[in-house]
Amino acid sequence: MDSITLLAEQLGSQLKKAGAQVSTAESCTGGGIAEAITRIAGSSAWFEAGYITYSNAQKTAQLGVPAELFSQVGAVSREVVEAMVTGAQKASGARFAVAVSGIAGPDGGSVEKPVGTVWLAWASGEQLYSECCLFAGNRGEVRRQTVERALRGVLRLAAGENPQQG
Repeated sequence: MDSITLLAEQLGSQLKKAGAQVSTAESCTGGGIAEAITRIAGSSAWFEAGYITYSNAQKTAQLGVPAELFSQVGAVSREVVEAMVTGAQKASGARFAVAVSGIAGPDGGSVEKPVGTVWLAWASGEQLYSECCLFAGNRGEVRRQTVERALRGVLRLAAGENPQQG
């Protein structure tokens, strides 16, 4: 079993035990986090909703991300990913949520935000955590590392731990 499937299985077990659900808000992973979670039989008990908001317009329309943030800080930013995770949690009613926005490549990077830059955010109730990662590799590798990091964070959060420390 690969590491992502194993993480999704562990997350499902943890959420089922807690009687809680998770929602995802994804940009650079294009639904990969939701796909990993729903690989696990019985995931309808703990997976509430997945939002794939690749465009800025959809981040605003589906998740309520303030449109002015894109010109102020860019789509790949702490402010946007925190608004995404909060929007997913609010729209779905799930106790836990995770959001990602990044530059998977091979194009789109800059000196300030090189390819592999990914912002992640996790929410549980009023708790909100976010972090920026710089992943190495090609597009597929960046996306895979993002999915894995997102799942690890939700797993830690569901266990009552800080998702940024694992």
